Amino acid sequence: MMETDPDASPVNPLPAAVILLALPIVLVEIVFQAGAQGYVGGPQGVGWRVGAMQNYGLFPVLLTYMAETGRWLPQDLLRYVTYPFIHLGFTHMIMVLVFLLALGKMVGEIMGSFAVFVIFFGSAILGALVLSLITASEFPLVGGYPAVYGLVGGYTFLLQTKFAAEGAPQARAFTLIGFLLFIQLVFGVLFGTGPDWIAEIAGFVAGYGLSFLLVPEGFKRILHRLRNR
Repeated sequence: MMETDPDASPVNPLPAAVILLALPIVLVEIVFQAGAQGYVGGPQGVGWRVGAMQNYGLFPVLLTYMAETGRWLPQDLLRYVTYPFIHLGFTHMIMVLVFLLALGKMVGEIMGSFAVFVIFFGSAILGALVLSLITASEFPLVGGYPAVYGLVGGYTFLLQTKFAAEGAPQARAFTLIGFLLFIQLVFGVLFGTGPDWIAEIAGFVAGYGLSFLLVPEGFKRILHRLRNR
């Protein structure tokens, strides 16, 4: 007869990094929603989201300006790590949160909370840099998609490691990113799309690449944790 712990939680706890990243995303959106509804901030509260996009979003054209003027101001560089916490609306935030909770949990349980932080912010920064190098858009990049696409890259790395050990086709590990890109293509054809997808793909590549650097003991440690889940 299988023994069970009556005090065990029915839900596996989230890694600390996932909680610490999710909280500001949710709290910022709550403040924006409260301001838009007039619950806080008075008349100014309605414009808080737009103001945050202007002050903390990442403008791709900013990289060209900083390079040409040589002015690398801290408040401008900070935008590369603040833009993932500001979203265009509630639905935008919820979609990012779902990815963060699901994929952050998987990556965090196997690779650790430190890896989640590195992949999240590393992918956000590299995604924004690639976007800035390709386009000089004056519309701000906001939202956590480039960062969570990095977690998709980390998850892909874990799947590829598992499939390689099992002798299964490693291409199967890229099913999720393939599906996401297909959905983006469909939405782009139907509704049009901006250049943000560049940052998202770059975020995925960054997360996938960073995963190799975050496993100092190689595939053996990852395989051991995967087999003991």
